Amino acid sequence: MSAVRVRRWVISVAVVAVLALLSAATPGGIRDALALGGEVDRMRAENARLAADNAQLSLEIHALKTDPAAVERAVREELRYIRPGERVYVLEDARPEERR
Repeated sequence: MSAVRVRRWVISVAVVAVLALLSAATPGGIRDALALGGEVDRMRAENARLAADNAQLSLEIHALKTDPAAVERAVREELRYIRPGERVYVLEDARPEERR
């Protein structure tokens, strides 16, 4: 190789090395791209969980619109309604330190 070619090759390698170091060290560089990749994975998992929650809620909405037994169950659980003549037993928690 001629001296000019060697010189161009050394300069090219040096420029690439400087650019790689700048990319790794500056905000918005390779480190940020890698961190954002992890964030994307976390957001995808959260989106999948929310989609499953939405599907479950859609089933519950459909049941509440079409099934009287589902309405009764929801009223009894959420509003604590009872039928005339029924007895309600309230059980106290065995761990009082957690009630605070």
